[in-house]
Amino acid sequence: MARKIAKDIIRSGFARRVEVQLAYAIGVAEPVSISVDCFGTQRVPRAYIVFWIRKHYDLTPAGIIRSLCLRDVDYNAVSSYGHFWRSWMPWEK
Repeated sequence: MARKIAKDIIRSGFARRVEVQLAYAIGVAEPVSISVDCFGTQRVPRAYIVFWIRKHYDLTPAGIIRSLCLRDVDYNAVSSYGHFWRSWMPWEK
């Protein structure tokens, strides 16, 4: 999910380079921390980017499963061919 969010931040023009970190605690559905590092390439404040992430994404486990359609992924293909840079993977779209 962090990879998809980072790609969406770049597509939205908020930054040219970005790293997104999500931290979870046992028993807490929402992330306890969202960290964004734009390596000095941001065009808007990082606090706004974090606000935008919290507003536009359901980051609960159920929300991530739903938004990335993780129940419909062929995990045999994922384990054989890798899970990055495959255009047919939902998190790469």
